[in-house]
Amino acid sequence: MTLYLKYRPKELDELDLDNVRESLKKVVKSGKIPHAFLFSGPKGTGKTSAARILAKIVNCENRRSNSVKPCNKCEQCKSIEAGNNIDVIELDAASHRGIDDIRSLREAVKLSPSSAEKKVYIIDEAHMLTTEASNALLKTLEEPPEHVMFILATTNPEKLIPTIRSRATSIHFKNASTDEVVRCLERVTDGEKVKAEKEALERIARASGGSFRDAIKIVE
Repeated sequence: MTLYLKYRPKELDELDLDNVRESLKKVVKSGKIPHAFLFSGPKGTGKTSAARILAKIVNCENRRSNSVKPCNKCEQCKSIEAGNNIDVIELDAASHRGIDDIRSLREAVKLSPSSAEKKVYIIDEAHMLTTEASNALLKTLEEPPEHVMFILATTNPEKLIPTIRSRATSIHFKNASTDEVVRCLERVTDGEKVKAEKEALERIARASGGSFRDAIKIVE
């Protein structure tokens, strides 16, 4: 397993982008988690990790009401973490971008979750959907079943049709600061029991261009 996957954040407090961490904690604490999110920003800044954490939060069997922490021990949490929970569906819109794909999704959405509280659809590179597929998805976003949550992730939010953007709660992921990347790298080096001077980690952070993924790859 690569270090990036090994040290992927497992709860909101481990997200290294300060604004994303605090925004999502505020939403969860409100007790009114929206049925649709739009995560936008550069690659390697934690969009998919944050999406999986949200999926755990809404489906954790042991989470207290309005708590921001999934237990990470129940079957729902463990299967979502492993990527094999049948009620948490990750789709790459680059390869499932057509109207037929979204029609199939719309039919599947009507079915109740098999064992989870909510069915969560994580659609990566959502801007790759065709116009026809986007309009079909919009109809589901406008009148979603109670048991469904959508998380759209994209590097190019401006390419999504405006009506989809308006139906989702937007969370912007920016390029990480040097301090944010260093904090991430310190978690990795501490976990691997590798001694690393802070100056060295700062140089790696600057070379990563604000991408957690690229920074960890350099360390690896």
